[in-house]
Amino acid sequence: MKKMTRRMFNTTLSMGVGALAAMPKAACQSTNNDKKLGVALVGLGSYSTYQLAPSLQETTHCKLAGIVTGTPEKEQIWADKYGIPQTHIYNYDNFDTIAKNPDIDIVYVVLPNSMHADFCIRAAKAGKHVICEKPMAMNVEECDAIIDACKKAGVKLSVGYRLHSEPYTQEMMRLAKDKDFGKPLFVSADAAYISRGNPDQWRLNKALSGGGALVNMGVYSIQSTIYGTGMNPISVTAQEFSTRPEYFKDTDETITAQFEFPNGLVGNIFTSHNASINRMYVAYEKGWAELQPANNYGPLSGTTSKGPMPDFPQERKQQGLQMDDFAKHIFTGSKNLVPGEMGKRDMIIVEAIYQSIKEGGKKISLDLGMMGIV
Repeated sequence: MKKMTRRMFNTTLSMGVGALAAMPKAACQSTNNDKKLGVALVGLGSYSTYQLAPSLQETTHCKLAGIVTGTPEKEQIWADKYGIPQTHIYNYDNFDTIAKNPDIDIVYVVLPNSMHADFCIRAAKAGKHVICEKPMAMNVEECDAIIDACKKAGVKLSVGYRLHSEPYTQEMMRLAKDKDFGKPLFVSADAAYISRGNPDQWRLNKALSGGGALVNMGVYSIQSTIYGTGMNPISVTAQEFSTRPEYFKDTDETITAQFEFPNGLVGNIFTSHNASINRMYVAYEKGWAELQPANNYGPLSGTTSKGPMPDFPQERKQQGLQMDDFAKHIFTGSKNLVPGEMGKRDMIIVEAIYQSIKEGGKKISLDLGMMGIV
């Protein structure tokens, strides 16, 4: 598989990106202690700056312990703001030495998609637990490489699907499991926003992103249909549309897809970089449930055919809840809410959607039961 090198990336974007961090394999076996797992953020773009770093100021079981950046001017800014010592700041040339830093336990890879596999694998080899931002990789092959590297190194792996730790999303999962309204019959999930930024941004460059709206926002729609029904789809048919080809020259603008689930249940997804929609809806035998908004950073809101969902607390950022859940998994062996296999499953579905579009909307069968994950 062709890799995007650091030189290629910097030349394309004219901006810095981060390298990587990680941890000794041994971890405390209980959260009833004063230890917090140290997290190193790899890549200091907007998501790290405005979501992850602030979230790490309110986490219970982890903390911001290091950064990796290719932009020297960012080093002192972050050091001053978060009290990060120089010994915990890394660049492209020295990032491998992070393996010797016992204060860094988890590496959160927040880089363009083309760089996920390379840096996740190197983090695992450094003995650090890994969180890989979504989508997990450019393709299924890279997902396998990341999973294998983490298994060989004996480190934990998670994908940055923050919503699995969000209470309204968890309520939708519970409704599917407990069948308060009976069996689900239909699911619809929309995740889209309007992109009007720099047309040269990396998300619109297929060599860096691997795709457009589908890999960026569409994975949320895919996720919603699965946890909204408690089942994996068995086939998919998809279509692609473009109304701004002069802007979306290299990546997909808008994609719709239809899933078939076991027992005849059907589902629709819509994802776009040229519309603002943020909703999931599930119809059951005896009622319905809806989240709107369903995918943003919060607050989310839920309603059912019996009335509003409970007023779940949302005072903490979703990303903080996500990282604390992963830390608890490391500490205690509790369930990994978003294992690497889930990221791989979603990439299998993404590839099937692109295949369906390429073949004129052909139905593509999906064999996901063998993965053992929903």
